[in-house]
Amino acid sequence: MPSIFIIPTAHGWNFVRSAEENGSWTVRKLQTLEEAVPLLAATDDFVLGLPVSAVLAQRFRLPSTDPAEFPEMIRIQIEKLLPFAADEVTTDFELIEQNENESVVSAVAVRNQQLAEVASPLLERGYIPRQVTVYAAQRASTHAPKGNAVLIYPEGETLVYAMTENGKLSLARAFEGGNGEQLQLELPQLRLSAELQGIDASSPNVLLDETCYEMRATVQGILASSTEIVGIELPPAPVKLNLLPESWRRRRLQLTRQAEWRKRLLWAGGAYAAFLLLLLAYLGLLHFQIGWLGRRIAHDAPATEFVRATEAKWKALAPAIDPHYSPVEILLHLFDSLPATDVQITAYNQSARQISVDGEASTAALAYQFIDKIKKNPELSGFQFDMPAPRILPNNHAQFRLEGKPK
Repeated sequence: MPSIFIIPTAHGWNFVRSAEENGSWTVRKLQTLEEAVPLLAATDDFVLGLPVSAVLAQRFRLPSTDPAEFPEMIRIQIEKLLPFAADEVTTDFELIEQNENESVVSAVAVRNQQLAEVASPLLERGYIPRQVTVYAAQRASTHAPKGNAVLIYPEGETLVYAMTENGKLSLARAFEGGNGEQLQLELPQLRLSAELQGIDASSPNVLLDETCYEMRATVQGILASSTEIVGIELPPAPVKLNLLPESWRRRRLQLTRQAEWRKRLLWAGGAYAAFLLLLLAYLGLLHFQIGWLGRRIAHDAPATEFVRATEAKWKALAPAIDPHYSPVEILLHLFDSLPATDVQITAYNQSARQISVDGEASTAALAYQFIDKIKKNPELSGFQFDMPAPRILPNNHAQFRLEGKPK
């Protein structure tokens, strides 16, 4: 159900809104429709009820029971009553009753130009109702959903007399004023008009608006029926009648889509802004951590420099104090790695940064076996040895040179 109804009253309009927090309804009186503009939002789903003076309400008896044929048949009948082209008028109908041979419908028509003039304060701000209906039909559906009834209530400067059948509007008239003498004249004529159209007006349920309470005795005397006092409908019962022009319907759909896209863009913009904030926060955190690390490095620089200097000293002293770098130890491991007695070491030189071994083997293969065994010797794993290709002597012996560097 819509959350807002805008309906005509004796001195302007009533703005009826649902209070979502507790399910109740509030009513705000407005002098003009301009006062409704600041109370609405572009996404509001509202119904505009028209006064009887703005529409033509007519009861038709149609020789058909097929609802698909009703719109065209009603259009033809309305064109006979109104001096306007079909595209200048919006019509709709409600089914009152139906039998095997015919259907009785309540048809309502409004001129699009007049409707635009009534709703111009809303249209100028892009507020298009979901439904445009007739307030008399809303009251009939609310208070007299079954049987025949007469509704009497004020709209603007007029007094409305409406006949209803099964909650549908059959006949409606709006008259200036509403004193006792005029009631004596108008009510019998309304009953006569209803009977001429085939409406049973013998004993209707009489509904009198609470603002017309002083007329109750007069109405009861004229219609010879008990009169019920009714107030504002909170909310009005839903009705099928919808006089929303097709151009308004398309425009409303377009505005609804635009509002949805704006909402999506706002969500996307919010998400993007949140991402940027997180990114800036992350960059700020990185900047803070970099600064903190820089301060720690600067604070630890003297201790780090001491460690580096100490390490350099120990590396420089390693050949003198580490047994793995002792020339005797290295020579022992080199001799242990000799593959055969046909391989001899002829020269050995050692410095803090390099070891060189010259030797001679009876064959080049033995020289290669020698370098292979040295590389596999775990006691010599602290050095990296390389050997260029041996030089073959005239006696076919292979002269080789090994060079080793600490790892």
